[in-house]
Amino acid sequence: MNCYLIFKDVKKKYLTKLLVQCILSKVMQMERFVEQALLYDFYGELLTENQKNVYEDVVLNDYSLSEVAEEKGISRQGVHDLIKRTNKALAEYEEKLHLVEKFLHIKEKVSQIQTTVEQAEQIEKQELIERIESISNEILEEL
Repeated sequence: MNCYLIFKDVKKKYLTKLLVQCILSKVMQMERFVEQALLYDFYGELLTENQKNVYEDVVLNDYSLSEVAEEKGISRQGVHDLIKRTNKALAEYEEKLHLVEKFLHIKEKVSQIQTTVEQAEQIEKQELIERIESISNEILEEL
């Protein structure tokens, strides 16, 4: 939904504050979506087939609860409860296994290695080797 359309009749002096709040809300929704997608990518195979199908439809394919409920022959509340339980299960898997956390940490370290390599011309060879070894050791400690 376009934030400007929501606030088209609001006085201009209030628009900036409301627009910022709207944009922040959208950013938070996107972060939540990315988090859900990562959890599903790592732990989706541990879910039942029904959980996977409903979760994919609602969360990843952005179907409404009503659309999925009609397709599955269950109530809208049933779909809502299933999504809620599935989110809880995915969060519990992450709490126990920390695979997403480790993945994000390693991704950050690889990015540091890439940055170091990009700066290679400005760094002495020995310092470059030491930096890469240090980052590599941090990655290995995580595993």
